[in-house]
Amino acid sequence: MKKPRILLIDDDDSLRRVIEFTLVEAGYRVSPASGGEEGLALFGKESFDAVITDITMPGTGGMDVLASIRQQDPSLPVVMITAYGTIESAVQAMKQGAFDYITKPFNRDELTLTLAKALKLRRLEKENVALRAEVSDRYRFDAVVGSSVKLREVLELAGRVAASDATVLITGERGTGKELLAKGIHFSSSRSNGPFVAVNCAAIPETLIESELFGHVKGAFTGATKDKEGKFEQADGGTILLDEIGDLRIDLQAKILRALQERSVDRVGGAGSIPIDVRVIASTNRDIELLIREGKFREDLYDRINVIGLRMPPLRERKDDIPLLTASFLKKFNKDIAVTINEEAMHELLAYGWPGNVRELESVMERASVLKRGSVITPAELPDKLKRGKTGVESIILNLPEEGISLEELEKNLIIKALEKHKGNQTHAAEYLGITRPTLIYRMEKYGLK
Repeated sequence: MKKPRILLIDDDDSLRRVIEFTLVEAGYRVSPASGGEEGLALFGKESFDAVITDITMPGTGGMDVLASIRQQDPSLPVVMITAYGTIESAVQAMKQGAFDYITKPFNRDELTLTLAKALKLRRLEKENVALRAEVSDRYRFDAVVGSSVKLREVLELAGRVAASDATVLITGERGTGKELLAKGIHFSSSRSNGPFVAVNCAAIPETLIESELFGHVKGAFTGATKDKEGKFEQADGGTILLDEIGDLRIDLQAKILRALQERSVDRVGGAGSIPIDVRVIASTNRDIELLIREGKFREDLYDRINVIGLRMPPLRERKDDIPLLTASFLKKFNKDIAVTINEEAMHELLAYGWPGNVRELESVMERASVLKRGSVITPAELPDKLKRGKTGVESIILNLPEEGISLEELEKNLIIKALEKHKGNQTHAAEYLGITRPTLIYRMEKYGLK
């Protein structure tokens, strides 16, 4: 492991030698300088992980060194050495960007501990920059796998939307990548340096959802032992994703609407409003217009969040992307070996209906990667449900009437028949129909089936 390099500046020769010896013994590489001018000259030629400098030196003093370094590398930690009589100057130095100060006389532990903290901060800042760059790159629109017309249309519109602060509603079935699209919008916007906070409105218990969204003050309810900021406050300066907003209680919908209109939130039990600067993206797999007709969703909130509507197409509508997605997932799950899929197995993938969409395909490829016997995926590594998915439809004989037919009635009757066949077992009926159980329940609710 590479040893951190420290620039040490002090005009006191004996103290400088003691500090240098201490740091070298602690495992650091040290470049000593006897004054500010010499130190800045070294700084201009070499790179360092931290700087330790005395404040009071003839000529170019420690404050001058700090100002010059901050101008050239604002994130480089600078530790100031000061005597008791110049502590006020050290405090002023920290206000101008110094990491910390140590006072003479100091012991070895104080010096090494302060320096270790400074280097840790430097490392964390570098990691944070690298991670943000990686995340930003991962969620760029051109990094989304797929070239089908429907997907590209969505991404093109999302790219135009990202430049604004407009509220967006993303619709689509589960597993289509709604959250991925929301992240793409955030990381392609001017808010990309701010937080991205995702809230699954369907996953949080009803008794906690208001506190999670808006926060609470100490004593607001049993168990509220301290103040807590909500997700809206956490997203200040960035973006909040209200995932599955169609499952949100209607009384909380009113509070969401108020937060959007007033650009402020009220903590549970709080006395005043807290201003927020947040972009809102909402997503749902439910039919919001149907929920409005049923009195389960506020029409004014729908109008507010649906400024820009984006629909993520299900995988069955973009089957041209399956080979690209498959190759991407195989690369993800097989980092040490190049794995491909043979023609027969690919035919199975293309013939399947994919009720779980891209998420289901990813799961299938992970399973196949675990079970593979070599570097080629064959039908033997694919689950049986893919083979079942392509049978049955061809055996159904439909007598289509001349006057036309209602697709919704046809779907409703298929659901009824599937439930009857499996004696009301929703899980088995969903498997039989090639859809997920939550999708079946949603469609049962849609058609009023108990």
